[in-house]
Amino acid sequence: MHPLPPLPRRTFGLSLLAAIAATPAPAAAAPRRRGIPLGFDNFAVRAMGWNARQLVDHAAELGCDAVFITDFGPFEGRTDSAALAETARHAADRGVRLELGSWSICPSSATFRADWGSAEEHLALGIRMARDLGAKAFRVILGNHQDRLGAGGIEARIADTVKVLRACRGRALDAGVKVAVENHAGDLHSRELAALVAEAGPDFVGVNFDSGNALWTLEDPLAALETLAPHVLTTSLRDGQVWPSERGYTVQWTAMGEGCVDLPAFFDHFERHCPGVVVNVETISGFARELPCLDAAFWDAFPAMPAADFARYVALARRGRPIDPFQPPDGEARKAAEQAYQLDDLARSIRHCREVLGLGLRV
Repeated sequence: MHPLPPLPRRTFGLSLLAAIAATPAPAAAAPRRRGIPLGFDNFAVRAMGWNARQLVDHAAELGCDAVFITDFGPFEGRTDSAALAETARHAADRGVRLELGSWSICPSSATFRADWGSAEEHLALGIRMARDLGAKAFRVILGNHQDRLGAGGIEARIADTVKVLRACRGRALDAGVKVAVENHAGDLHSRELAALVAEAGPDFVGVNFDSGNALWTLEDPLAALETLAPHVLTTSLRDGQVWPSERGYTVQWTAMGEGCVDLPAFFDHFERHCPGVVVNVETISGFARELPCLDAAFWDAFPAMPAADFARYVALARRGRPIDPFQPPDGEARKAAEQAYQLDDLARSIRHCREVLGLGLRV
């Protein structure tokens, strides 16, 4: 046999590079599974107008462990125990856990509606519905940012909410259902919400933690979670971008993994301190809100903002960047565009949560 002639150096180098390029790259290591259930808040796909059964079916299609129905609309007026039991069976057949919520139980909030009777009647109805669905908690809200500026400030709204909660304590304990109060639309700073829970009674009151809404109260979501984690019963989570703007800071919510929130650190803390709590993705993206904190009048709504909390927010904003809003077309195509946008936002978020963050129980 004759030995092969040596390759010229350049030819050898090119051959080596070609061989390296042809070698399959090692597969990315699968994320460590955290053992945290994964679901979505129905408001993430609000443009679809789906009923409860359709929401359950979509959760199953996405491979989710749960769906969080945060208003009564998807039940299409069928809130009797028999109808809810039927919905619960439909969810169980598909391996989907149900969680339930509704809106304001603060009678002095501008957001309160009497659609379901008085605040106490509304809360009582939700507790009973949650029991019938097999949910362990019922999510409610106080109101929104404007409640910080009304007569008596947020303290008066907190007092009214606590009164309603205490009036239904026995009912909640008998049903085995806790009430999860959300930090909603800039109404409650995390420290105020923790104080509300303590005053109302942590034996039956806890928190629905909304990471996006924390950005509207000038809080890094991780800092807010550190305050509220001992009380978290349910969640409505999303990522977000925060950046300095002309009058202060601008916030735009995003799909998971597309913002500046430190999600790995967030879920490290969540895993340690919120065992068994479902991560429900609530993508509400595509629009920006400026928080004009360079205007002195802005601070009338936050007279007792802890300096350390604001400092962490400023640090978060240094990692953020401006992004463009979503602009659907006008006319008949608008609804279809919004539906497609919301479905895609949610699907990307669920995929990121599962494949990057290691969330979800289903493989």
